[in-house]
Formats: sequence, structure tokens, C-alpha cells
Amino acid sequence: MSFWKKLLKGETQDRVDYYREGLELLAVNKYHEALTSFRLALRESPGDTAVLQQIAITYTRIGMTDEAIKTYRSVLEKDATVGSAHYGLAFLHLRDGRKDEAANHLRAFLASPPNEPEAQRHVQHAQKTLAELDSPADGPDPAAVS
Repeated sequence: MSFWKKLLKGETQDRVDYYREGLELLAVNKYHEALTSFRLALRESPGDTAVLQQIAITYTRIGMTDEAIKTYRSVLEKDATVGSAHYGLAFLHLRDGRKDEAANHLRAFLASPPNEPEAQRHVQHAQKTLAELDSPADGPDPAAVS
């Protein structure tokens, strides 16, 4: 928002926090504007995994899932332990019917889950989804029953 205000008013003195601005725009569903702010934040801090994750989330929300997948993968190339990137990828793969890949990313996310109270619903969702993926679709395998 401040970026847009400065652009329209021609102000350049104050430094803009593009990341915070992107979060604010994302919160009010202004996805394309948020994407612009996150890209500007990335320009100031190339390779920042927090910014890249927000870009991936924004891509997901505007339906650019291929771009979201690429962006999450670039986060994991920089730091394979970023659980939220595994979480995001898991559900994008699940949406595309790639259950094995989704399960692998859910396992990676749950290997070191976030412990913030606001993240617990995501942890529970991941646990429930993984349990569903790991359970046999039609009950026990008849060949396995003696």
C-alpha cells in the first residue's frame, strides 16, 4: 500500500517494507498487488525463503499452481528443512493426484512441525491427511489376511 502511495505521490524518501506490505495486501485478497510487493521485497533480499514462500502462497491463491510448485521447490533447494514449503507442496501435489509425492512432503513437514499455537491446525490437518493417504483405500488387503 505504501509502495502504491509513494508511486502515485512521487515520494521516495522513506524506505518501504515491501514484505510487510505484501502481507497486508495478501490479507485483504489483493493478490496481484501482493505479488508485486513480494517481488520487490525479493529484489531487495534475493533468495529470501520467507519472501519466496509468500510468493508461492500468492501464486496458489490466484490459481498459478505450476508457478507455486516451482517457487516452493526453489525454497527447498535453498533450505530443505523449511516445513511450510513441504506443507504447501504436499497439498498442491494432492490436488494434482500425486499422492505419493504429497505423502512424502507431509512426512517431511511433520518430521519437524511448527509449535506455534496458530500452526496447530495445519499440523492436525497434515496428520489427518497423511493418515488418510497411508490407509488402504478399500480396507485390508485380502492377500495379507491369513
